[in-house]
Amino acid sequence: PFQRASHLHSWWDSYSRCELHKSWPRVFLRARGSLCVVKTFCPPPVRMGAALGKWSDLVNYVSGSLLGGPRPFTQATVINVQKAGTLLWCLYWMNATGNYSGTACLYTALHGSYGLCWLLKEMVFPDPGWQRPVTIPSALIMSLTVLGPYWIAPYLCITNRFEASPALMGLSTGVYALGLALMIGADAQKYFTLKHKRGLITSGFFAATRNPNYLGEMMIYGSFAALSGHREPWFVLAAVWGFLFVPNMVRKDRSMSRYGAAWVHYQAHSGLLLPWLPTLARGGAPPARP
Repeated sequence: PFQRASHLHSWWDSYSRCELHKSWPRVFLRARGSLCVVKTFCPPPVRMGAALGKWSDLVNYVSGSLLGGPRPFTQATVINVQKAGTLLWCLYWMNATGNYSGTACLYTALHGSYGLCWLLKEMVFPDPGWQRPVTIPSALIMSLTVLGPYWIAPYLCITNRFEASPALMGLSTGVYALGLALMIGADAQKYFTLKHKRGLITSGFFAATRNPNYLGEMMIYGSFAALSGHREPWFVLAAVWGFLFVPNMVRKDRSMSRYGAAWVHYQAHSGLLLPWLPTLARGGAPPARP
């Protein structure tokens, strides 16, 4: 038989708000004959560093409330305009330079179709996170610092007449296709699951990685950067991934930690970004909670 205590003394007392659950780690303190005294506790919640928290607050302000004033449209509107314009942007530079090479056509097909797929996704299952109204200065900042630089890759690829090898073209197409399926599939699962029941999503696309949509988008834009044949697009992606994606993933982990024991079990059997291989080896099914 085991004797349970609601929480440990000293510094573990700060986590005593968590509800006892059998899947939490157990500490065997000492044995008294055949009787073991056990205290059960929950691990500390995910915390954001002070600098990371301030950066996240700054990003939220700049991308939504910069300088105040009217908010005539949402973040989704700003993003959708850029996605819709990508195909036109590529076609314009192909026509302006007379470059209709295989690489230019393939790049235009991939990046242009991604924009159209994004618009279709927004029509069927829009992301609630992008429905936030934004000020005009925030919309301009989003366009100039993130969305606009995404167009550097097609500009360099087409105007500099880069010719990719067949191997690179095939690899870029494959990575793009897998990334697109991962991003759209994860967004669809998240949208329709949360529409009917709020809670922690730990199956399907989210079984082995906690951010399959970010992983898919990184694969998509990574394929564009590779096909462009230049280094500058990689610098843009490094800045976006490092200053936006990573803080957002950490903030998401912090939010999900409110699910207590279920979150602890899920976190232990999934990757922050890359899929957790043992979970993949089990067909995407994490081991049963003890």
